[in-house]
Amino acid sequence: MSYKKTGRFDGRKADELRPVEMSVGILPNCTGSARVQVGKTVAIAGVYGPRKVRPKHAELKDKLLIRCYYDLVSFSVTDRARPGPSRRSIELGLVIKNAIERSIFVEKYPMSMIEVFVEIVQADAGSRCAAIIAASLAVADAGIEMRDFVPAVACGKIDDLICLDLTKQEEDVHDGEGATDIPIAYIPSEKEITLLQLDGKISEKDLMEAIKLGIKGCEEIHKMMKDVFKKRYETK
Repeated sequence: MSYKKTGRFDGRKADELRPVEMSVGILPNCTGSARVQVGKTVAIAGVYGPRKVRPKHAELKDKLLIRCYYDLVSFSVTDRARPGPSRRSIELGLVIKNAIERSIFVEKYPMSMIEVFVEIVQADAGSRCAAIIAASLAVADAGIEMRDFVPAVACGKIDDLICLDLTKQEEDVHDGEGATDIPIAYIPSEKEITLLQLDGKISEKDLMEAIKLGIKGCEEIHKMMKDVFKKRYETK
């Protein structure tokens, strides 16, 4: 059966997320931690701090210093990833930092820092979005004051249809035709987009449709984030 006759490979509707699982407080040696699975993509985040800034000359007098580290572990993808930091991992660390920083009351932690480590242990598209969700949950689990959680999801275009949360299989089958990937992070209480990237070609009209669909997906994920946190503290 061909893709065009049957729709999405996994049978989802265009506006349907992959199955999502979340848990917090999973790493005992971190101040805060979280695990997020979106489809087959798995992200684990750990937070240390707030604590003194090292080296001291890097401290910010009026706000919290946030350092984010992203790593795609070697066995997480079909083709073995090269271990150690790469230009892409450094870039994605900055993407995560920028996506979550607006949600944190950074002014309440002057001359302090937190370090956020995110490991992608299994990758099947949407890894940066899963990383942002895990990082946001881990920061909250660390007891750091926040305005809100930061959900994230990617949209893409399949044939003439704007779809939510593409798998790698869906991305790959359209790669020769110019696959379109639009990751979005969003703070619902502030109605603020903190990440919007575009890889591929898309019309302005379709881009606006994709952003609306991405925000809808973020709002669904946001509810899950609140629910998992509520359960976490109900069991304490």
